Amino acid sequence: MPKVLINYGHRRPQESKFNARLIAAVSDLPRVTINDLGTRYPDLNIDGEHERALLLAHDIVVLQFPFYWYHTPAILKEWQDEALSFGFAYGPGGDKLKGKSMMVAMTTGGPVEAYQHGGYNQFTFDELLLPLHATANLTGMHWLPPFISAGVLSKTPEQFEAEIAEYRERISALTNPS
Repeated sequence: MPKVLINYGHRRPQESKFNARLIAAVSDLPRVTINDLGTRYPDLNIDGEHERALLLAHDIVVLQFPFYWYHTPAILKEWQDEALSFGFAYGPGGDKLKGKSMMVAMTTGGPVEAYQHGGYNQFTFDELLLPLHATANLTGMHWLPPFISAGVLSKTPEQFEAEIAEYRERISALTNPS
């Protein structure tokens, strides 16, 4: 049965509302490890050796984060720079992630309509996620369809609950493929 590593990157995890609830919804699932990068590394000083060991021990890597300025938060970028090292994730001998899978789970303040051609942000989610997709490709990981919760600033409590349930179902399905 596959093991899932959720690398949670939030610039202020203690202030998170929706992302914290997503994490709480999956934290009790078997074969799921929550790696709260912002809490573990408040100084952004990533322990690459520890993070690479976590990657080796899991089959699927989920990058969960709020989408800031069309990027991951700095802690997640720093994690990429330290954990996905030359000779480990890419380059000569860098095949340690080959065959594993990567999924993005992200939230946005803006609604879905803002993320399309002609919308406020002018680009689609697929286009904006291309650097992460390229990272998966370079490291030999399979790119899984992302989980995107858009418009979190205007969701009703019922919409929150439905999306939290959907996320739990998605993560659970990763550990129990049919």
